[in-house]
Amino acid sequence: MTMRHPAVFLAAILPTLSLAQAPQHYQCTYGQLQRRIEIVYETGVTVPCEVHYYKDTEAPDEHMVLWRALNQEGFCEAKTQEFVAQLQEWGWACNAADVAEPAAEQPAEADDTEALTPAEETEPSDQ
Repeated sequence: MTMRHPAVFLAAILPTLSLAQAPQHYQCTYGQLQRRIEIVYETGVTVPCEVHYYKDTEAPDEHMVLWRALNQEGFCEAKTQEFVAQLQEWGWACNAADVAEPAAEQPAEADDTEALTPAEETEPSDQ
């Protein structure tokens, strides 16, 4: 295979490479409520990965694992984007946040890509 247009090749592959390097952390608010969504990777690799969901105002320091992937690159990132979009449709204000040094956590063992259904978020009641 001859590379006639290396610039086209690089332009096509560079966005994929930069996606793997970008930290994935979102902070969402709805009134006084706060949610945090993070993608956790093993050091230096993009898979395996897990999507962690925190309800910071209701259960500080507790999290749920919404999705995990062992070998499908981009799965955790895509699911995170879909979930953030869903929260925004429900009225949550979500912003990407920088994470200084994310804690290196080892994802739990799994056979392959696993999708867990997150608990449905609704508008909070005034209690």
